[in-house]
Amino acid sequence: MVITGRWNNQSISISLKPNALTISLQRKGAPDSQVYSFDGLGRLWTAMRAGVSYRRGLNGRTVAKWLAGPPGMDALRERRWLEDREAAQLEDDARQMAAEFYQAIVTGQAALSEPLPPEGRRFLEQIAAFDRDRYQEDVNAYHQVYQPVGILPPDQYMAVVLQATEGCSFNTCTFCNFYRGRRFRIKSKAEFREHALAARDFLGPGLSLRRTIFLGDANALVVPMPRLVELLEVTHEIFDVEALGGIYAFLDGFSGEKKSVDDYRRLRELGVRRIYVGLESGNADLLRLLKKPGRPEDAIQAVQAIHAGGIAVGVIVLLGAGGRAYARAHVRDTITALNAMNLGIDDLVYFSELVESEGLEYTRDAYQQQLGPLTPTQRLAQGAAIEKRLNFSAASGAPHISRYDIREFVY
Repeated sequence: MVITGRWNNQSISISLKPNALTISLQRKGAPDSQVYSFDGLGRLWTAMRAGVSYRRGLNGRTVAKWLAGPPGMDALRERRWLEDREAAQLEDDARQMAAEFYQAIVTGQAALSEPLPPEGRRFLEQIAAFDRDRYQEDVNAYHQVYQPVGILPPDQYMAVVLQATEGCSFNTCTFCNFYRGRRFRIKSKAEFREHALAARDFLGPGLSLRRTIFLGDANALVVPMPRLVELLEVTHEIFDVEALGGIYAFLDGFSGEKKSVDDYRRLRELGVRRIYVGLESGNADLLRLLKKPGRPEDAIQAVQAIHAGGIAVGVIVLLGAGGRAYARAHVRDTITALNAMNLGIDDLVYFSELVESEGLEYTRDAYQQQLGPLTPTQRLAQGAAIEKRLNFSAASGAPHISRYDIREFVY
């Protein structure tokens, strides 16, 4: 339902859905509108002001994104994380706007195209009650439920994350520091049930905004089948998996070969719809440099087995890995590996740019070996060169191919 009108000398539009409320404000002569979206509990979810988009995570962190150049030039996309005081001010502004608008509706000062239904009023009441203390309580509750959520694929940012495991089962990749200092462990059935119930209760009415279930953490599907089946059965006990869009998870190629086609068929029966495989590169020498366990052949075989089990895949390629020294081999062999996977319309390919930082093991190794870093433009050109030479059959269709910027991840 969309309701339009006038309020406070501004055009206003209210989009009311069962799982979210969005308010858009446009003042005459202003180049940009203000847009605020809230979940079913009243939490601020996204905002847009003065050409800057904001996305707030359940953990209270907010990332701001904008284009530093003409629209469409993705290479010029900029971002930064708001400081706590800035994030709190954005939350205050959104809450105050909603509270004042609600009061204007009650007093008849807002002229709407039709009356706001009771569920819309309830939304606004919840938003108005979500003050700074309530936001802080919510963030504290989040940290009682979750260990740090390292990373998710972009299409899973709105998932219900359930941490069946914590940490990474190998944790050796030099380009990744998401799980450093954290011991890998698998939750018991009882512990996982308690965690899943806590996650459900924490999300509350905001659960309806979540689109899927993501089984974390890194490489969660490495869990042996008997224990994994138990954990997935618990998931079904607590959540309506089908209504939420199924279960998704990471699995590295070298671990994937340890599961059979029959295992993947069983996972399909239990609601697993897509498995994300970090190929990174099709070049074996580069994988050794990255300390990524396994070989490209392992990832290819894993994808083929996953497909045979009736599950889609998301394959992740690391652009810029190995710098100039490996650039040619990286592109050539990654094309070969991706083409060998027989990807189809239900699959995804993500091009993720290497993000270097001080203290990252890869950065140190690349400097010592004088690999020569690629510029952002050169990294994007690698992705374009790979995509140009991918072959897909007419029968299976082509997978969706897009960028994966880990600097924009928020949960």
